[in-house]
Amino acid sequence: MKTALVCGAGGFIGSHLVKRLKRDSYFVIGVDRKRPEFSKSAADIFFIRDLRNPAAIKYFFDTYSINEVYQMASDLGGAGYIFSGDHDADIMHNSSLINTNIAECAARAKADKLFFPSSSCVYSASPREEVYIEHGAYPAEPDSEYGWEKLFSERQYQAYQRNYGLDVRIARFFSIFGKEGTWKGGKELAPAAICRKAAMAKDGDVIDIWGDGKQTRSYLYVDECVDGIRLLMENEQSFEPLGIGTEEVVSINELAEMIIKISGKKLTLNHIKGFTGKQKINFSDKLLYEKLNWKPTRPLSEGLEQTYNWIHSQVYNRDER
Repeated sequence: MKTALVCGAGGFIGSHLVKRLKRDSYFVIGVDRKRPEFSKSAADIFFIRDLRNPAAIKYFFDTYSINEVYQMASDLGGAGYIFSGDHDADIMHNSSLINTNIAECAARAKADKLFFPSSSCVYSASPREEVYIEHGAYPAEPDSEYGWEKLFSERQYQAYQRNYGLDVRIARFFSIFGKEGTWKGGKELAPAAICRKAAMAKDGDVIDIWGDGKQTRSYLYVDECVDGIRLLMENEQSFEPLGIGTEEVVSINELAEMIIKISGKKLTLNHIKGFTGKQKINFSDKLLYEKLNWKPTRPLSEGLEQTYNWIHSQVYNRDER
């Protein structure tokens, strides 16, 4: 039985990944500053630790024989958190410390493989292509300090791979959403925020949308994101950073209309000024399919329906899992 260390196991994608690793017969050690908010962790052992402290991460490599590391821990939020500028120092400080500690300890302990999730935020706010493709991250011009930190950490992990032989797998995520994700408080992404607003609204109400709603996005359901992570880790070869996303593109207005339809209510949109991020984030799965012989196939509408029903249950304190 292989042992996997999942850092950030209390977070949205991390907690889903833990469940998948258990189904794949791993012994899973979870670590985070908090436990999963919406369900009990499936990890065999779960530790509450602050990974900004080098000693916290060193403990796991000194104590356990760890085969694979999944570094899901970061300071993360939605557009209002990342693009406001109010949290830039915390984002860069916290995430860079965590990644430095984990890269050093994993390399020294000679872990078999390490997974690092990067982000579409490493790409320029003014893309040079119609769709985001992997080599388009350079010349570097990330859209936020969060993006700069992700790009730096990509290069740091790659340096550890070159200099210390650490087998690193890097994926750039494109807007991952789904059940048991943050849905209120300012760190939620657009699908969760709009699902919450629609769930709380009464028939005939108006709901607010940031920006003009013409921004386009590619949203990927969390289960397919986890599928991509596992395929990337199981592959015999490591690659340059590989995007994980879907080519199904919607505008924020279209996303909102899809969610309103799922809600069964008659709602209208009110566009307000706010932090919208890039005007266009469209993904190409060409390299993903070429390298892994796989690409996401689940329609956006299916994931939105599951997410809306779950958030509706949270709003009205119903148990719907």
